[in-house]
Amino acid sequence: MNILITGASRGIGAAAYALLKKHGHRVVGHSTRGSDELIAGDLMNPAAPRDIWDTAADELGGEIHVLVNNAGIYEAVADNAPDEEWHAAWQRTLTVNLQAAADLSRLAVSHYLDRGGGGRIINIASRAAYRGDSPQHWHYAASKAAMVGMIKTIARGYAGDGILCFGVAPGFTVSEMTAEYLQGRGGAKIIADIPLGRVASTDEVAEVIRWLATEAPASATGSVIDVNGASYVR
Repeated sequence: MNILITGASRGIGAAAYALLKKHGHRVVGHSTRGSDELIAGDLMNPAAPRDIWDTAADELGGEIHVLVNNAGIYEAVADNAPDEEWHAAWQRTLTVNLQAAADLSRLAVSHYLDRGGGGRIINIASRAAYRGDSPQHWHYAASKAAMVGMIKTIARGYAGDGILCFGVAPGFTVSEMTAEYLQGRGGAKIIADIPLGRVASTDEVAEVIRWLATEAPASATGSVIDVNGASYVR
């Protein structure tokens, strides 16, 4: 399959990018700055989603079968921050986490319809979409909850055309970005909240992404799979 995955430079995105390539798929990855392997694109730029899509399509011979919207940011803002800072944080988080994913999903749907229907979209949401997040992350939880609504809308709207849409909702995930925090006092509190007794690895989340992108049955469209060690069940 030909696959585009955003936010592929680290964490869950890098793990999914490597795993999908290992399984023999043609994968184009994206990151903000790009690299020798990855397409560059700042998702705060309204033109970036289309540029990323068009570049990936060119690299994949004009045909993309799967889109994985993984890129996202997790930035704190105090609930008593000045209005300008508060609004800027909300705008940035909603633009990167939601609007860019919506723009890319819309391009994917159009592409799939133009080629006769059939294709998959996997959006990486969060446990926070369902249980909320910290008082410094209203905007993050809101962006991921809205993404879940978008997943279900796409699934319902285009299943008849063979376009499938799935979500993944990780909890806290161990990666190079979180390892130091987990080793400190904050890590013990996080693990105490997880019945499994440990946080999920990026490889575990990547395996769920791989399955949804390539093997999940069509009847599962609209599903959002939790990967959080039962720290939130619904």
